[in-house]
Amino acid sequence: MDRLSATLTVLDYAAVAVFGASGALAAARRKHDLVTFGFFAAVTGVGGGTLRDLLIGAPVFWVGRPAYIVVCLAAALAVWIVGPRRFRGSILTWLDAVGMAAYAVVGALKAISLGVPPFSAVLMGVLTATFGGVIRDVLAHEPSVLLQRELYVTPALAGAATFVVLGLVGTPAIPAGVLGFIVALTIRAGAILWKWSLPGFGGPVDPPIPPL
Repeated sequence: MDRLSATLTVLDYAAVAVFGASGALAAARRKHDLVTFGFFAAVTGVGGGTLRDLLIGAPVFWVGRPAYIVVCLAAALAVWIVGPRRFRGSILTWLDAVGMAAYAVVGALKAISLGVPPFSAVLMGVLTATFGGVIRDVLAHEPSVLLQRELYVTPALAGAATFVVLGLVGTPAIPAGVLGFIVALTIRAGAILWKWSLPGFGGPVDPPIPPL
């Protein structure tokens, strides 16, 4: 259990850092100041985990461990120093993909460790993985990732479900978590690179009307 707790902590910090960096990059696109960089990074980094903890009745993870906020601020400072021009235009999308895949597993793992039923634990993984990105997009006035036809919630669902199902059949948490991360990231990568999507209601989406 000590090894599992250590693994959960490492994954949690890593996901927070990646999501925090994606929040700072969103602020960079809007040419905000350093304080706003930090705010975007913190809200994006801890947003999904905060919602998860509130829903399952757990102490909000970052309140008693302010190091999580420090990690977000460090990620924001790194983006500020390096500068968004050093990154390729797709770096925000890929950082978000990595953070989403990691948080899908972390959210489900924490829920399971607190005795949440498997089905609900999968949902907690999905919420943890997606809610921070939603907040980031709202604050930055960017089109929400949830409104795009590319798969986003589906990879998080697949990754969290893979982890939980493997745990139910006796797979140790670490291999199950690695496989869940790989499943989520692979599906999201396919959506980014090849525009994978599920059929929409009523058939194909109509093409956008060109401007006059």
